[in-house]
Amino acid sequence: MSEHRSDLSASSGTTVAGAICFLSAGLFYLLAEALAASVFPGYSYAVNYISDLGVPDVEILGGRAVDSPLHPLITVAFAAQGLLFAVGAALLCRLFRLPLRGTFVVLAFAHSLGMVAVAVVHGGQANIERGLDTVHVLGAAAAFLGGNAAAIVAGISLLRAGSHRRLGGWSIALGAIGLFGMLMLQVDMRLLPATLLEDGVWERMTFYAILAWEMLVGTLVLRYAGAQRWRHADASR
Repeated sequence: MSEHRSDLSASSGTTVAGAICFLSAGLFYLLAEALAASVFPGYSYAVNYISDLGVPDVEILGGRAVDSPLHPLITVAFAAQGLLFAVGAALLCRLFRLPLRGTFVVLAFAHSLGMVAVAVVHGGQANIERGLDTVHVLGAAAAFLGGNAAAIVAGISLLRAGSHRRLGGWSIALGAIGLFGMLMLQVDMRLLPATLLEDGVWERMTFYAILAWEMLVGTLVLRYAGAQRWRHADASR
């Protein structure tokens, strides 16, 4: 992703490690979420918030019945997503030398810190009474905004570098979808007289755009790294 040579096909250990961080972060989160939701009585991907899975208490929260036996698993998944995203971004940015790499790294770390904040300060009535719900909400906002904006900046960087334009276009599109979901979550809740989509749909549009982007990047980087290794092996014969 440099101005001279955007080496997505480089087969160095740094490339592979960064790609594995991105891919494993998304896959682990989705698996953890599915497992946690499967034992949460009546959990709805459309109606419930993602953070309902991390509430340790059985309670009624905003009119929703909350009972998440596997809340420690989703807490670990939140933290793992944030930390692996930051490490993967740092490794790939270091190697590919994004034109906007400084901005990209800042946004990636904002996503990471936000995810860790959501993991450490879970939702629920107990933290609302302690006045910690603001930390949880701000953490979620940083995670959503930082992750989607990082995807957009990566896409712009690829287009500016003049290479991997298709990935650049997909990066911008996914980040824009995520930011649109984040905006519509607030608009639908606060401004519209009738609900367009349930809150869980908008929230997942926002977060899943980040997961889709990181898994797309991880998959493509591993694919190109593998292809490059085969070319080197053939050339050395």
